Amino acid sequence: MKIKEIQEEIIDEFAMFDEWDERYQYVIDLGKTLPLIDEQYKSEDNIIKGCQSKVWLHGEQQDGKVVFTADSDAILTKGIIAILIRVFSNQKPADILDADTAFIDEIGLKEHLSPTRANGLVSMIKQIKMYALAFSAKN
Repeated sequence: MKIKEIQEEIIDEFAMFDEWDERYQYVIDLGKTLPLIDEQYKSEDNIIKGCQSKVWLHGEQQDGKVVFTADSDAILTKGIIAILIRVFSNQKPADILDADTAFIDEIGLKEHLSPTRANGLVSMIKQIKMYALAFSAKN
């Protein structure tokens, strides 16, 4: 699936919930589906700077696409990174770099996060794009 299609799917899923506490619970549930990061990548090098809680992100290139794994020590943050990985993992570096992240505003996520969590979200996206940039430079 293309990034835009996955984003549309997520927007549709969030539209099913009327209340924000239901959406929060959904984000937490998504965190439970996160592809687990290998313990060797839970290192200082892979911690996303700017996040209130610890978030580890690892990306590697497989068959011309970037595959991400991640983890966090906070359940809500784990859900947020799970959403981002669902959108950006298994995509070509150029597509990741070209993608916009307006879907985050459309599902109302950023406006319902604390300022520190919202900054963390921006840092996660920045790190994902940095991986994509690094892999596109190698091609």
